[in-house]
Amino acid sequence: MDFWRIIYYVDITLFIFVSATVLYLAVFALASLFGKHTEIPKAKKQNRFIILIPVYKNGLGAEHTVRAALGQTYPQRLFDITVISDHNDEISNFRMAQQPVTLLTPNFAKSSRTKSLQLAINNLPQFKIYDIVVILNAGNIVEPDFLEKMNDAYESAGTKAIQAHRLSQNRDTASARLSSTFEEINNSIFRLGHIALGLSAASAGSAMAFDFEWFKENIMTIDTIFDDKELEIRLLRQHIFIDYFDDILVFEEKYRNAEDFSRQRGRWIASQFSNITRNIHYLPVAIFTKHYNLMDKIIQWMILPRMIMMGIILLMGIVLPFIYFTLALKWWALFAIVLFIFAIATPNYLVDDKWDKTFYMLPLIFLSSLFSGTIIGKRLKEYTNKKL
Repeated sequence: MDFWRIIYYVDITLFIFVSATVLYLAVFALASLFGKHTEIPKAKKQNRFIILIPVYKNGLGAEHTVRAALGQTYPQRLFDITVISDHNDEISNFRMAQQPVTLLTPNFAKSSRTKSLQLAINNLPQFKIYDIVVILNAGNIVEPDFLEKMNDAYESAGTKAIQAHRLSQNRDTASARLSSTFEEINNSIFRLGHIALGLSAASAGSAMAFDFEWFKENIMTIDTIFDDKELEIRLLRQHIFIDYFDDILVFEEKYRNAEDFSRQRGRWIASQFSNITRNIHYLPVAIFTKHYNLMDKIIQWMILPRMIMMGIILLMGIVLPFIYFTLALKWWALFAIVLFIFAIATPNYLVDDKWDKTFYMLPLIFLSSLFSGTIIGKRLKEYTNKKL
């Protein structure tokens, strides 16, 4: 097989895979324009909440999360807070222990959020009865009416799992702005777009509420470090809809530098590959039984991660003109389509002069993340920071 034939087959194979991913994103990005919830009626019942906050190695903003959770307008007798402080320093633990929360201080040899949540459930008082469990990560900041809104939404949704709207509270660096934008693109495509088409929203891992008994039964049997995705697939396998409420806001701190940005995306890619290998065997049954939510979730994990998708598009768009110019044209067109998808999935409040600069510098930010730690990555980061 000659060189040109190899180039052609590699080019067309990659283009098909990337185009399938782009098509999937485009469908739900357009659907997200019609995915708003109507006004939520006031709940007739006030449920009892337990808020679980796993914190690992002085997690960013953990004390702020605790204070925000304590400052609820919801009746204090109807919610409790448990903080699982794993490998944190004594000063942080001492400050949190002064608050009216239950503080657990494990020192796991091999830490994971799964173990922290299991420990919290095992240490809840036997005499207390809870209706709903809320999971917040360290650094999540909730508004004073968070539990009120969650209580109303829980009754309105009539399901056992609710995802709140996570969004950024900082956009002071290029990486933070890019991370903020991607968070909202996720909300548009994988949550708003999905519920607009009658499909379950994707789990974000935190800012979630579950039926307490369901959560207690399922979290105790999870043996993977990716507990959020395991809970998600169990919900779908059990035909439990995951609803998403765009007006229940949870703010979080975004990573400020390219290294952390890249490392976080690396963990997400590892999670995606782990999820697909563990769950792809459910796909034939999902297709045969027309279980669309489960089918969609597995397909969602099968499409290319956006970091890899953008990397392929950029690489092919840059390299192919030096090999065979006309082969690059379709990659340039695909790149323009991806930018259009990202643009329509980005909320208006993010579109300011800084966003415009970040948007135009997107290829360089991606490349600096991909080559993070190398001399190329450092030079690209210096250049983008200077421009932004």
